[in-house]
Formats: sequence, C-alpha cells, structure tokens
Amino acid sequence: MRFGIDVGGTKTEIVVLSDSGEMIHRERQSTPDNYPDFLDSIQAFIHTTEAHYGQASNLGLCLPGAISPDTGRMKNANTLYLNDQTVAEDLEQQLGRTVKLANDADSFTLSEATDGAAAGAKSCFGVIIGTGCGGGLVYNGQLIQGPNAIAGEWGHNPLPYYSAIIDGPDQHCYCGRKNCIETFVSGTGMAKRFREAYGYSPQEIPDAKSVMARVKDADPLAVKHFNHYIDALARALAGVINIVDPEVIVLGGGMSNIQALYTELANTVPRYVFSDQLNTRIVPAKHGDSSGVRGAAWL
Repeated sequence: MRFGIDVGGTKTEIVVLSDSGEMIHRERQSTPDNYPDFLDSIQAFIHTTEAHYGQASNLGLCLPGAISPDTGRMKNANTLYLNDQTVAEDLEQQLGRTVKLANDADSFTLSEATDGAAAGAKSCFGVIIGTGCGGGLVYNGQLIQGPNAIAGEWGHNPLPYYSAIIDGPDQHCYCGRKNCIETFVSGTGMAKRFREAYGYSPQEIPDAKSVMARVKDADPLAVKHFNHYIDALARALAGVINIVDPEVIVLGGGMSNIQALYTELANTVPRYVFSDQLNTRIVPAKHGDSSGVRGAAWL
C-alpha cells in the first residue's frame, strides 16, 4: 500500500492507495499554524492511519511550494512557515523512513499521468487553474524536476501577445512582475479583472463562479469577458505546446470544471500553435480534487 499526504493552507489530507490505485482510505484534518505543530501533526496522522492499515515503508507528501536544489529547504510556499525549512529531512528524522516531496501541481500531474486522464500517454502537461496557476510535466511516467525546481511553472511567464487594447491594463503579479499568465487565467485573476473592467465590488463578484453565473444568464459583459478568457488561456497553452509538444494537457482546479472550456479551447488553441494540425488532447482531470494527494502516494 502507498500513503500520500496533501498539505493545504487550511486542510491536510491523507490517502491510502493499493498498488492497483484503488483508494482504500481518505481522511482530512486541519493544517496547524506553525512548523513544530505541523511536524507533530503529520507524524500523528501517519501513525493513526498505520494503526489500521500497517506501516508504509515510504511516504509521499505534496506541498504548496518547492524544495530548493541549492539548499534543500522549502521555497515559494504559500503556507509561509514552511519556507526555509528542511521539511523532508525533519520528517524523515521523526519517522525513521524515506519521505518523498513534490509540489501540488507536480503531484496532480503525476496522478493524472499514472492512472488518470493521461494514463498511457508518453507525455503529459498538467495544469491547475484555480486560486493560482500551476503546472507540472511527466514524460515516460517520470515527473520532470529541473535544476531550479520550477519545471512546469508556466503561470509566471508573460501572457503571449499581450496588448493593452485586447487584454486591458497591465496586471501586477505577487511575484513582482506584470502580466503573468496567472493574473489572466487563474480563477482569482479572471474575477479580479472582471471587477476592474466593469466597476463591480468584491461583494458583487467575489470569484470566478460569480462571473460564470452571469455568463449562463447571457450577460453580454460576462460573455465578452469569458470569450477573452478563452483566448488568453489558448495563447498560454499554445506556448507550452510549441515548446513541449505534450500528447495530453490535463486541466485541474476550479476553472477546469467549466465544460465549455474544452470545446472552445479545441477551436482556439490551433490559431496559436506552430503546426497545421493540433493533435494534443486537452481534457479535464479524471480524479478531480483527489489528484494531488493521489500523486503524492504515487511518488
């Protein structure tokens, strides 16, 4: 059996998978607000689960950040107390066994490439478009992790073909740059830009679901905004295809639940791809919000 743990900002989840990928157990608990309690809670969570299912020789953990290849310490984590910590080393010392780490987008991609929507494909690019915009790359069943631990971080490239006339005013990203793909195609970015463009308050348009509800009601401003969203996402994905040429792109995160995306992207992405034919499949995740934690187990 394989144990996988997914650490989020508020919730931590553990799953137990059989070798065939069957989910035998799934449980959630609150994520602590400091590092010592975090280590203790992971240890207790594992021991409680092992009391029912036996001891796991190896453990997989997905986190909202990456391990620096230079220092071995956590970086880019939005659970801030994890940054600059030697998470794997500390857990291995407490547990007395190997702990494998990956970020949440990498774990999502590994899950979908192993037994999800891209099972059997030689190459898979996994995309998370939700609160943020992450990505991961699997080739021949192996997660690609480069020397900077940023493989798949497509969301912090600039939006291709950006034009103020078409795309609106500059969007400033938390990373310190402007017009990052994330500021246009994440759910957070989509809602923020709609509010700014048409003068709505956060109370009126709290999230992308609110925009899509207006699209469903044929609100012309919302329809126009969604059409731009499709075009921006198509440009961004075409940039990945032109470099990596994956067999499958799997979409996850809240925005991936919009069914119209798949037909619209199939029609729009080819405009920006350097090919006379688009053979890359763009599909929704098979395992939904379980993909991250399943990927941790497959590590």
